[in-house]
Amino acid sequence: MEHEEAIQLMAAERYLLGELSPEIRDSFEEHFFSCQDCAADVRAGATFLEHSRKLLAVQPATEVIPEPVPTGPKPGWLARLRPALVVPLMALLVGVVGYQNVVTYPKLKNDAAELRTPQVLPVASLINSNTRGGRIPSVTIRSGEPFLLFVDIPSSNAFTSYIADLLGPLGKAEWSLTIPLQATRDTVPIRVPAGVRLAGIYTLVVSGATAGGQLMEVGRYPFTLKLR
Repeated sequence: MEHEEAIQLMAAERYLLGELSPEIRDSFEEHFFSCQDCAADVRAGATFLEHSRKLLAVQPATEVIPEPVPTGPKPGWLARLRPALVVPLMALLVGVVGYQNVVTYPKLKNDAAELRTPQVLPVASLINSNTRGGRIPSVTIRSGEPFLLFVDIPSSNAFTSYIADLLGPLGKAEWSLTIPLQATRDTVPIRVPAGVRLAGIYTLVVSGATAGGQLMEVGRYPFTLKLR
């Protein structure tokens, strides 16, 4: 589905109301996952409807006014709400959209611009950190800065892929990454995304995944994270 077609069909609103056929719904889902505008419309509409349901749920029963049976074209999704609630709900929607325009979208644009900008990132080489008694490598970063890990994973045809889990100083997993088997034929570069982290010893735990879905740990790669 193209963006103009989604606008003409009012696909975002009809998607939230469950009015799209399965074929059009699947096509729109494929589209809005790659379209920031439509994804934003879906998020804003979902937030709007959620708050609408909450407001409708707390209205006294005496305020419920039976709706006349429609005789003309099917009303739009806003027309289905009671008139008494349209103004406050529209104000709420304006607030949500305003917050997205002021806070969310600029941050997304800044993040996208950062990804397109060449960077020299701090690097930790974990190539020998899996050996007993080996020196634990370290990497020094600014708070919230991304960095790179270079790791050699023992490749084996017994596995269909590998799973890498990053454990923080307290032993809690920060994220999990699937690594294709072919990528382990050489040193694997892993970009650790920016985030708020404590200084201390981190461990990259790598497990092999079999065709049956079983996991077998193949290596632990500790490193020290320092903040400047």
